[in-house]
Amino acid sequence: MALRPFARTLIVPVLGLSLSGLTAAASSTPETAPAKKVVNINTATAAELTRLPRVGEKLAQRIVDHRQQHGAFRRPEDLMEVKGVGEKMFQGLKPYLAVSGPTTLTAKVDAKGSRAASKGSGKATRPAKNRKTATPYPKEGA
Repeated sequence: MALRPFARTLIVPVLGLSLSGLTAAASSTPETAPAKKVVNINTATAAELTRLPRVGEKLAQRIVDHRQQHGAFRRPEDLMEVKGVGEKMFQGLKPYLAVSGPTTLTAKVDAKGSRAASKGSGKATRPAKNRKTATPYPKEGA
């Protein structure tokens, strides 16, 4: 029984120190998190805009031209005013868009699930329809 009070006097301070270390480590985590990779659509060149998924040279130039004619984009959703950017495409671009700050996206983003990536591959995986094939079993009496 004499060991119990002694153990409490040692465990409580040690536990307190370890918990304070955890809170200090948790508070420093946001500072070390990597920066979000974005393209500032108000300052980006056409070459920088082509790094966005499903954005080619022509669309990137249309974005730059729209910005020059109508002024800066006030919010990312304004990008849908550019011909060729619909709601579906915008949803794919949204995580990479910014209207202020620097452009931090340095490499082309892969357009997973885009029509361009899946073109031509659909026929190879589709089963043949109404095709008469030889049966793998011999006919009876043969």
